[in-house]
Amino acid sequence: MTSTAPKDFSVAIIGGGVCGLTCAIALSQRGVHVEIFEAASKFGEIGAGLGLGPNSLRILKELGVFEDVYEKSGENILNMYAYRYISGMDGHEVLYEYPVEPADRGLGIARSAFLDALVKHIDPATAHFKKRCINITPSQNNPARSTIQFADGTTHEADVVIGADGVKSNVRNTVVSNRPGPFATFSNTLAYRALVPYDKAKNAGLKTDLSKGMVCFVGKDKHIIAYLIRGGEVINLVGFVTVGPVPEGGSLPSGHTWVEQAPEEKLVKHFEGWGYDAVTIMSHVREPSKWSIHVVHPAIDSYVNGRIALIGDAAHAMFTHLGAGAGQGLEDGLVLARLLTHPQSRASNLEGILKVYDELRRPRAQHVWESSLQTGEVYEGRGRLGISPAGISQELKGVYDFVWHHNLQEDIDSGIHLLLARKGRVQ
Repeated sequence: MTSTAPKDFSVAIIGGGVCGLTCAIALSQRGVHVEIFEAASKFGEIGAGLGLGPNSLRILKELGVFEDVYEKSGENILNMYAYRYISGMDGHEVLYEYPVEPADRGLGIARSAFLDALVKHIDPATAHFKKRCINITPSQNNPARSTIQFADGTTHEADVVIGADGVKSNVRNTVVSNRPGPFATFSNTLAYRALVPYDKAKNAGLKTDLSKGMVCFVGKDKHIIAYLIRGGEVINLVGFVTVGPVPEGGSLPSGHTWVEQAPEEKLVKHFEGWGYDAVTIMSHVREPSKWSIHVVHPAIDSYVNGRIALIGDAAHAMFTHLGAGAGQGLEDGLVLARLLTHPQSRASNLEGILKVYDELRRPRAQHVWESSLQTGEVYEGRGRLGISPAGISQELKGVYDFVWHHNLQEDIDSGIHLLLARKGRVQ
């Protein structure tokens, strides 16, 4: 049931990345006034490529933005339709080809292109830049509302505050006020990200065909993810290196930042002794960025506090090994938006709505978090059965099913039923 009538409450979204903009679109389409506050000087996300699974694409289609995203991707087809796991060692033995049905195809896209497509659906008057949230307190005029304080000395009041401000979230400090931080833990995993021209790698003798979708080169304590973006012209490359126990890494060593440039020779050295194709791809990397992967660990005990809610990485930053982190953020945003835009939602029942959002999303997102960790263990030879065709195929069989095939509408319907059962009506 759709409501387009204006609501008697306002929403402030902190963070203008993929999750924040998707949630803003879903809210504004159904009569909720939304203001977006982004710390940067413009909309943008660091990072190279982004993999969108079928669960993410269904959300984009429901919101009417899929065609714009697809056009911006520069692809002629949905380009994620094969998931191949290949030994990183000499010979590059194919260990497992994950079966992908036509309905389960995904889209690999540059992050910047994805955001450009979403921005078309945002009212520019509602977007505010160079607004870094530093604190949230109850409003002096109406304690049921929140006052957001920004680093530039300005403030803003809203009935609902949604923290979409990523793994380094400041909003999370307000939501989880009963537990000392830090909430983001170094996972002891390094990710070297880069873009490599596909033609150059092929001319140098690369034989692995990347035109059919994602390839994962697996090996002991390391693995490489490679897939094409920009119409098949560019390899989106991520080389993962585990440097300690997983996931309890604590803090980064002194002198290091979360994201920093890395010498090409250091990346190549990590994969010395690997097979020809893996080394060839790495040798063509220029100016890689090194990401010290941080995750929210241990899991926080609630995504909401009163009328403040977290979505995406702010709530559950996870390992990237299922390519599901962005999709979980999109699911968060849609579920929260659909509950807030129900015909009977109003200022008087906001806290109850946010509690139901938390009950629906936290178990689902944490399940994906745990599965992503376990999948990475398999990629790097720490699974129960080791690196072999029999071991990889057995441990990865069906691993994407619960991510891709989850029925989000059933969750939303369940949330509405919960609210009705608790109050007799949604108020």
